[in-house]
Amino acid sequence: MDRVRSAFNSVLGSERYSRFTLQPAEDRERHVEVKLSDDGTEVEEGPAEGSPSFRPAPPYQSRRSLCYLILGTLSIFLFGYLVGFVSHRKPKVNAASCDTQLAPSNRNQTAGPPYVGPVDAQMDWADVAELLTQKLISQAFDKTLSEFDQPMRSAGSEEDTSLANRLYAEFKKLKMDPWNDIHYVQLQKINSARPNRVTFGPNDFDLASFLAYSATGRFLGKLVYGNYGLQKDLEVVRKNGVELKGCVLLLRAGNISFAEQVDNAEKMGVSAVLIYPDVQDYKYVAYTALFGHVHKGSGDPYTPGFPSFNHTQFPPAQSAGLPRILAQTIAANQAAVLLQTIGGPEADAASGFKGGVGSLTYSLGGVQDVTVEVNNVLVNTEIHNVFGVIKGSTEPDRYVVLGAQRDAWGRGYARAAVGTSVLLELARAVSEMVEKDGFRPRRSLVFASWSAGEYGSVGATEWLEGYMSSIDKRAFTYISLDGVVMGRGSFIASASPLLYSLLESTMKEVKSPLGSGSVYDLVGKTAWQTKALRPMAMGDPAYPFLASSGIPSVSFHFISPETETYIYYGTNLDSPDHLDYQTNHRTGEIAALAAQFAGRMALRLVHDHLLRLNVSQYSKVLLQAVARVMKHLNQLRRSGQLKDLSPTWLSQARGSFERAAASISDAIDNTDMNDREACRILNDRIMKVEHTLLSPYVTPIDTPFRHILLGQGPHTLASIAETDDTEQLRTELALATWTLQGSANAMEGNIWDMDNEI
Repeated sequence: MDRVRSAFNSVLGSERYSRFTLQPAEDRERHVEVKLSDDGTEVEEGPAEGSPSFRPAPPYQSRRSLCYLILGTLSIFLFGYLVGFVSHRKPKVNAASCDTQLAPSNRNQTAGPPYVGPVDAQMDWADVAELLTQKLISQAFDKTLSEFDQPMRSAGSEEDTSLANRLYAEFKKLKMDPWNDIHYVQLQKINSARPNRVTFGPNDFDLASFLAYSATGRFLGKLVYGNYGLQKDLEVVRKNGVELKGCVLLLRAGNISFAEQVDNAEKMGVSAVLIYPDVQDYKYVAYTALFGHVHKGSGDPYTPGFPSFNHTQFPPAQSAGLPRILAQTIAANQAAVLLQTIGGPEADAASGFKGGVGSLTYSLGGVQDVTVEVNNVLVNTEIHNVFGVIKGSTEPDRYVVLGAQRDAWGRGYARAAVGTSVLLELARAVSEMVEKDGFRPRRSLVFASWSAGEYGSVGATEWLEGYMSSIDKRAFTYISLDGVVMGRGSFIASASPLLYSLLESTMKEVKSPLGSGSVYDLVGKTAWQTKALRPMAMGDPAYPFLASSGIPSVSFHFISPETETYIYYGTNLDSPDHLDYQTNHRTGEIAALAAQFAGRMALRLVHDHLLRLNVSQYSKVLLQAVARVMKHLNQLRRSGQLKDLSPTWLSQARGSFERAAASISDAIDNTDMNDREACRILNDRIMKVEHTLLSPYVTPIDTPFRHILLGQGPHTLASIAETDDTEQLRTELALATWTLQGSANAMEGNIWDMDNEI
């Protein structure tokens, strides 16, 4: 054999090379060529005559050597042919589609329960949905609800912390890698040494309730009645000749949040606000106290736009949404005393000012003096958010967040206990599906329990502010579990337009709490959006995720047909008995249906290869918003107030957005779903839509809700459609136009595909 090798080397010029991989890489192999000696050892390259391995072959070879050479050559060729045949056989490839699992690489495997079976197996959606339904049963909810029912659960209290620790332990049992997120926030609370007071003639009311983040102090002024405190209500008061500046304004709760009521009053020059529950709207005992907050924003108002971590000292700052006037709630029986002798003119019957007490005239006042004293104190409070995660198999860095607040002003049964129970039971169900049933979600699910939700989603907002640089690129949906059970017989929801299609399909899949048909049948098969959808209000726990952080969000509620609210929120009457009355003693059953509803939305988003976010739904919403702006601009132009400003730019930006949305739909239709990278790029384009609709031209200190369509402030299209200040209108219109065009550009993805006609 040595002779064969020697002869063969002589024919090839006596040089031998060994080719081997030095460092593997994903895209190609890096190779090095090394010369070897005849005996297989590596030698350094040098002059030919100085190395015996590189001597020229002699001109003459014997016949025996030639035979060896021929046999050796044939052997090598035969061996090479066999190696090539084996190494180049085509493996069997299974086709993939939108609804099938692409084989995960070992690099993307994450810690979690072991899974037995083919790595490319993906459970059919019908099987996933059926498994979830089987695991979410009312008996389990009855038990969990009773365990999470607490007499007190105020933010940062021992009870709140104890519940946080319990959830952490439960997530740990489920192998969900739990973690805590701790913040130190400023919460305003009642001053036990100096209670708040209202004095009206001989009546002196000690108050057990309060409105967090009110200004503090003492004020004496004329008492004025302003109905619900809507802008149109306050205009009625002014038209009747009653002075609002420097008055104490009495309002009945409802229609808008406490914060919006106080903000409207402050803009009119009011110095103090009293809010009570009128018997026409709240049918409970007359001495019931109301609790709430008046920060027109979310999060800790003393760290606006940045998180409250570890007592970090920042320059003094406070949210522009904090009121500068006094605000206090009073009971219905106390308000009746004020209204009996308020005096002044009566509002027109058509104005809707008359409440539910028939013996009262509900006059507008402006005659009698009243004193309001607010002594609330700020308390630096440690709060804990608790998280658990079920990691995805192929895209663990993308996740749906499901969240529920844990705290409440009092017992908070419907407000907090139900949502927390749904959160935990969903986590248990999905964990069991992964561990025992072979379900492998493509993307991750994050389960979050928030604290200080009653103060304006403080815990959730501080988390968003602390991690927004990474959350906005990875969290593609937020599902709120707060208030999911408020009654039975009807259904309402608030959502980003991206989630309308998913919301509709889920309504068709989940059965009705009435026992026949689906939730879709419950609201009617025609015009379901008109009957079930509501604009997402500032007080909605999902609102900061949508309007401040640009994360597509949804909240939903099973309600009683006669009302869209649960009147016991913010009172000590939020108890199991009152919720059972609203649900006809089927709270556990409806909680299970609510969990199925939230779970189906979440699992659909992590199951399918393409995200179930429908960009085309935004085109309709945008068209309506732009149409209102165009109508307003045309009116100003016809009146001569706006002569040289063309609305064409905004129209062109809307067209660019619509074409970009259509291009995503076309790309979905024309993309090879076997190409995992192409599908991920498509999902990236979809995930950019909501976030790019946040105006980059406003500060979160002054304007926390930056969304130009769903936010609040002068930058929104809704505000532009109403402003008559032409200079402000020019600026805001230009910035909104370019925000919209920038969103369209981001949706296109590639710079060479961008449609920039402006």
